[in-house]
Order: sequence, then C-alpha cells, then structure tokens
Amino acid sequence: MRISRVVLSLAMGAICVFAVSTPAAAQASHTHMGHVADGFGDTPDGAGLLPTAVAEAEIAAQHAGLAAGAGDLAGMKRHIAHVLNAIDPTVEASGPGKGYGVLKAAKGAATHIRLAAGADEASDNVKTHANHVGTAADNVAKWAERVVELGNQIKATDDAAAAAEMVAEVQEITQAILSGTDANDDGRTSWGENEGGLEQATFHMDLMKRGEG
Repeated sequence: MRISRVVLSLAMGAICVFAVSTPAAAQASHTHMGHVADGFGDTPDGAGLLPTAVAEAEIAAQHAGLAAGAGDLAGMKRHIAHVLNAIDPTVEASGPGKGYGVLKAAKGAATHIRLAAGADEASDNVKTHANHVGTAADNVAKWAERVVELGNQIKATDDAAAAAEMVAEVQEITQAILSGTDANDDGRTSWGENEGGLEQATFHMDLMKRGEG
C-alpha cells in the first residue's frame, strides 16, 4: 500500500509539472504577441505596439492632408512638423502626436512578432502570420523613414513649389502607412514587401490571435 501511494504521488507530481511547464513554455511566444497586439511597457497608456503605430499614423496622415491643403509655405511647414512629431518625436519633439512615433512602434512590432515566431514553442500559425505582420511592419518603418527625410527637406526649403511636391509625396506615404498600397498593380493590396501597411499587419495579427485561441 505504501509503495502504491508513493508511485501514485510521483505520478501526480509528474502530471503537475507537465501541466505547469507546458503553459509556461507556450507563454514566451504569446507574451511577444501580446506586446505587439495588446500592451507594451513604454507605449502611451500601455497600448500594444501595433495599435500605437496606428494611432500615431492616423495623426500623421491627418496633418499630411492639412499640409497638402495649406495655402502657403508657412502652413505646409507647420503641418509637416506635426507629421514629423507623430512619425518620430525624436526628430520633432513638439506636436499633436502621442510621443512614441510610428517609426519606433513599427520597428518594435516587427521585432516582437519575430521573437514570438522564434520561440521554441511557436506554432505554425504564429510562424506563418508573423512573417506577414513583420513584413508589413518593415514596410511601415521604411516609409516612416522616408517621411522623416522628406519632412526635414520641407522644413529647410524656401521653395514653395518644391515643398508642395514633397508634401504630396508625404501625404501619399502616410496613406500607405495606414492602408498599404498596390505596388505591383494587381488590383489588391497584400501584406507583402512594399505593399502591406498597418491595416494588413493588424489583419494578420488578428488572424494569428484567433488561430492561437
């Protein structure tokens, strides 16, 4: 009887260890998913990196539109400064953005979604959609860097016509950041390189989360 109890106790202990260790192993991948989708320590209000990027991008796109509609060089420069603040507050500290920036949020999302996919326990679902989310986030970061480049040029120029051309490009890019762009003219906007924006990244993030239950 004592031997049976010992064996039973050991068996139950093994079951408990398995029950505890398996979710713990799965936690690493899901934790990084959560950083992208749900919450991250240094974002405004602790929001996820991807929602933070979207919120900042909406501000940038709004002010890009205001810059495009400005009637003079001063107006263009004023609103482009606001765009820059939402894209990268290290470049333009003052403005209507949330103080985090599209660029930092997109780079963070790309990093953490790849950490989720690289975890030992990551499912095929995570690995597949992490490629989609990460690629779109990379596009957003690249486009954000181009906006910073153009914005600095606009701020430095005294040529209103040249500024207007660059503002039009900024407006186009900020829309691509939000919604992606049909770069290959096939009639659809995918998550792929040079196409996917935050809309596509969010869509595939949602698919990933649903796939993980």
